[in-house]
Amino acid sequence: MKAAVYRAYGPADVLKIADIPRPRIKDDEVLIKVYATSVTTADWRIRASAFPGYAWLLGRLMFGLFRPRKPVLGSDFAGRIVAKGDAVTRFKGGDEVFGFAMNGAHADFIAVAEDAAIAPKPAAVGYDQAAAIPFGALAALVFLRDFAGVRPGHKVLIHGASGGVGVYAVQLAKHLGATVTGVASTANLDLLRALGADRVFDYTKADFTQTGDTYDVILDTVGKTRFAQSRKALTPKGVYVPLEFGLREMFQALRTAITGGKRVKIGVSGDSLADLQYLTGLLDAGALIPVIDSRYPLDQIADAHRRVESRHKTGAVIVVPETGAPALTTAA
Repeated sequence: MKAAVYRAYGPADVLKIADIPRPRIKDDEVLIKVYATSVTTADWRIRASAFPGYAWLLGRLMFGLFRPRKPVLGSDFAGRIVAKGDAVTRFKGGDEVFGFAMNGAHADFIAVAEDAAIAPKPAAVGYDQAAAIPFGALAALVFLRDFAGVRPGHKVLIHGASGGVGVYAVQLAKHLGATVTGVASTANLDLLRALGADRVFDYTKADFTQTGDTYDVILDTVGKTRFAQSRKALTPKGVYVPLEFGLREMFQALRTAITGGKRVKIGVSGDSLADLQYLTGLLDAGALIPVIDSRYPLDQIADAHRRVESRHKTGAVIVVPETGAPALTTAA
């Protein structure tokens, strides 16, 4: 099968298209023909070994100290089950599915455990739209609901609201009952309004911390703010939640947990089956809209990585392993 592989850490050019063996499934796994996948922030950071300073060694130990341990990246996938193990009961051959895996989705086929974060693809969305959901929406859900504790009546500000996590954070914060302010560049303000943002803020023209407005939650999805500056825009018991954090934020989270008042909350998304099923229900109901920045064929995956690494994408960057894959949408 065709796959995008990388045998060394480095720039996007280390990615090469190669023929590798099709995965062999275990008794509790399904084999999925991948019709769409995505390139996420995690993909380019792993490929480039661009881990935060404090976590560089940990990242190398996880993914390969001297060279990548798993040569095929890709966590989001959408496709059709073409084979299943003898112990699989949740799915059958031909089922349309989407979900999240640790790696391996940037290929024609991927093997996934039956009890992993994999669910039936909603009929109302195409494969590319389904592949645009898991990484960003799962992260947004966990950070808002579990770490920030968003509830009805909260005022939530989302920085980087047009990015791969931000577009879902806007929608999910609204679904959780919050009043949402989205921060993005001028070009993306109309998109945020269409996704349900009550207010939009153009970061190229003004600083949201200087307006005098306060929020119960500030979610920074792109690592462009700091607690020291953002705290003035928090309510007395407001929560600052950075998706990207280092030793400074770890110390601040510990210190503010002890002192109380305005707090820093950090964590890592769990990417659970239950949460994916929750998102599936929202997709079925039309309450969650996939957002796609761009689409690339597999042989242009290096360009897809460069687009993600630019930090200026809007929503998800989709890769289509096979030319003419079925049920791809045409609208972003």
